[in-house]
Amino acid sequence: MQIHRDDTVLVALKSFKKNEIIEGVSLLQDIPAGHKIARADIAEGEHVIKYGASIGRARSAIKCGEHIHSHNLKTGLGTDETYTYAGAPEQQERETKVPQILAFERANGDIGIRNDLWIVPLVGCVNGVAQAVARQFERSEELPEGTQVTVLAHPFGCSQLGDDHVNTRTILQNLVMHPNAGGVLVMGLGCENNTLTEFLENLEMSDQSRLRCMVAQETENEFETAYRHLQDLAGILSSDKRVPVGVDRLRIGLKCGGSDGFSGITANPLLGALSDWLCSRGGATVLTEVPEMFGAERILMKRAENQSVFADIVSLINDFKQYYIDHDQPIYENPSPGNKEGGITTLEEKSLGCTQKAGTSIITDVLRYQDRLSKNGLNLLEAPGNDGTAITSLAAAGCHMVLFTTGRGNPLGTVVPTVKVASNTELADRKKHWIDFSAGTLIHDDTSLDELCTDFADYLMQVASGKQTLNEINRMQEIVIFKTGVTL
Repeated sequence: MQIHRDDTVLVALKSFKKNEIIEGVSLLQDIPAGHKIARADIAEGEHVIKYGASIGRARSAIKCGEHIHSHNLKTGLGTDETYTYAGAPEQQERETKVPQILAFERANGDIGIRNDLWIVPLVGCVNGVAQAVARQFERSEELPEGTQVTVLAHPFGCSQLGDDHVNTRTILQNLVMHPNAGGVLVMGLGCENNTLTEFLENLEMSDQSRLRCMVAQETENEFETAYRHLQDLAGILSSDKRVPVGVDRLRIGLKCGGSDGFSGITANPLLGALSDWLCSRGGATVLTEVPEMFGAERILMKRAENQSVFADIVSLINDFKQYYIDHDQPIYENPSPGNKEGGITTLEEKSLGCTQKAGTSIITDVLRYQDRLSKNGLNLLEAPGNDGTAITSLAAAGCHMVLFTTGRGNPLGTVVPTVKVASNTELADRKKHWIDFSAGTLIHDDTSLDELCTDFADYLMQVASGKQTLNEINRMQEIVIFKTGVTL
């Protein structure tokens, strides 16, 4: 398959044997599915083109029909890049017809697509208490139908200093305020440095009646105290009802993990089409994984709404590069062993595939880690590519759900519905208990992107209206908080 008319490579949609002829090219080696084939001779040092852009330079001369991978392709990126503002992009048309979903109205004007009870430990020491109480309460008959009790377990909250301490406190505060939580129990231990008093000082809870707090060391029986708090909150939730609201109030996070050679041509473009669909109807989407923007950042910069947003994107990219430099780590050695086995060779290739999730919409804002979403349209969010950290940052920013593409497979989810989208039909068929939606039909069944996006949007509106994702059914609901400093 040739993705872009300017590409000098083909992508193998299945495994091929030496001497087979693909689109007029005779193969010089066996080619695994998802890997690249030279369409023509490529000279040593010449750019190799995929997605219509350079994915690196040839390490040596490459013959037409030859397998292209780490042995003959290297990154073309350097550490010093300069960026120039090219002007504001052309404004995009808005759709006037906005479909509706069924959601919960919140006191501050937000909507929630879930009405769950969350227990938020201030410190990892009380994770076990929280888990035990949650299991006990879910076995009772006091939980409203369709509601889960979810523990936002983490190992932090004590023995942290500086930015790490602030990150833990702020991310947990943002999650406490998340509109998918119909009620929240904040549970402290009593001797942690993430104290309850400090935690509550600037917590902007819109409805205090939905918040309960306790300190385990200050109560005779922490299990009974926590249980009573959950009873109180469940009583409030029992009267909540879903009401019709427009999809323009939806906020959706975009993520990929365990990518393969198909991710950039099926699942990620599907997310891009969905992002454009939602943004054109007034909703918001959020792209993160900053290291996986390296090599594709100029494409994003051209879509900055104005010069201020452009400058914010430049700072976002350069600051994350500096983070690598400060820790004496190479900036461009990103593709994982699994990525490489799946056919991805360089960071440019990974980034160009990754940013397909952003579609074509104008970028309206750049959020730093800990920031909460405030603008509609496409947003960029500061977070690493690490799956757990990235999906947690999207939830903490206020995303109602996260769309997570994968080619190799990944069961991980976070505390908001995490929709797993397979890049290939084989994975979707093999891991039915992980995968919610397959984009493999784009290459295996000749389905058009527009057709599949329509089906995907319909499915996501069902999820927003209460249909559970597999991560919810399987209770794979994790949070991971970014850590950069020492532990005492």
